[in-house]
Amino acid sequence: MTDTRAPEAVEGQGFSWRPLLWLAVATFSMGIDGYVLAGLLPQIAGDLHVSAAAAGQLMSVFALTAAIAGPVFGTLTSRWERRTTIALALAVFVLGNVIVAVATNYPIALSGRVIAALGGSLLNAAVVAYALALTPVAHHGKALSFVLGGWMTATALGVPVGLILGQSSWRFPMILVAIVGTSALIGILLRLPKLHLPGGTLADRIRPLGQPRLVAGLFVSSGILCSSYACFTYATLILGPHFHEHWAMIVIMFGYGVASMAGNAITGRLVDRFSAIRVLTVILTGLLLNAILGMVALMLAPAVVAAVWGLVWFFSAGVGNGGAAVPQQARLASLAPDSAAIVIALNGSAISLGGALGSGLGGVALTAGAAPNGLLGVSAVILALTVLLHLLVSRTKPTTI
Repeated sequence: MTDTRAPEAVEGQGFSWRPLLWLAVATFSMGIDGYVLAGLLPQIAGDLHVSAAAAGQLMSVFALTAAIAGPVFGTLTSRWERRTTIALALAVFVLGNVIVAVATNYPIALSGRVIAALGGSLLNAAVVAYALALTPVAHHGKALSFVLGGWMTATALGVPVGLILGQSSWRFPMILVAIVGTSALIGILLRLPKLHLPGGTLADRIRPLGQPRLVAGLFVSSGILCSSYACFTYATLILGPHFHEHWAMIVIMFGYGVASMAGNAITGRLVDRFSAIRVLTVILTGLLLNAILGMVALMLAPAVVAAVWGLVWFFSAGVGNGGAAVPQQARLASLAPDSAAIVIALNGSAISLGGALGSGLGGVALTAGAAPNGLLGVSAVILALTVLLHLLVSRTKPTTI
């Protein structure tokens, strides 16, 4: 069936999760891809004959490519039929992961990550636009929560499964991503209705950037992800010395995923009760204190205490990083209520940019001779700057453009 109606034509309908199910499966595959490599850096580095820091750049190049390509590809394809766009983006994403899975050297693996990111950047924006267009305004939050919930589910379920497979070969999780992505592709082609949306120009997409307060708010998103990925990308190097068994890191990554889901669920309720700014202030302050205390404990405490506190730090970071998304998106949407969809897309690029910078800074610090525990200090510095920027955005009066 071909549905060429404009988004407002579906306002009278109720919410149904069935048309969105395969979109959630697609974001689930992206979630596995986004997190599983962090737990396999030693295996990747050994197999491709590079340093752990270089292996971490496989995550950086994906995030950086997605940050740049997202707005551009979103604009170039804005007049395309949406189901076709999603299917094409997902196919490119799957192809990139297959290339990584069969890569015989580091440059080929890096190229595969770039290709996967080109598809992933367009896929994320197209999925969000489709979900918003297919559901009434009153159910937009529910639709996005369901579709993007694939990411959170991947951190709790998909990543541990991928890490278990990765104990035999780090390539198997990439094959898992390709299989899940292909399943979603088939479901999307068979089950999703076609949908045409009004096109937009690049000027339309970047117009909100004329508001300095909003730009600063987007950089808060970058700061949160930058501080997170500076440590998360190298979590195996930070916690590995305290937990030598392979299964231990699988359990720890599972715990991080559960903590992220819990943080997302908790703050979703808190934002409805308190202001998004207040909730975000508490979360950012908590993340900063957690990074400082975690670094001190891992560096100076006795081995047993350091191991326990390392878990406290990592899981608390999961709660905070998972919980920051809801209040931050709510705050950004309030800064430009007439351009909410565009702001969400720009926020996706800001998040990808932050992830790329975080992985890159962590790799630079390790290459320069820093101990893995020292990455918590890098994270703390980034968080301190992010807290200051957040407070500045919160106290600055809005401007009109």
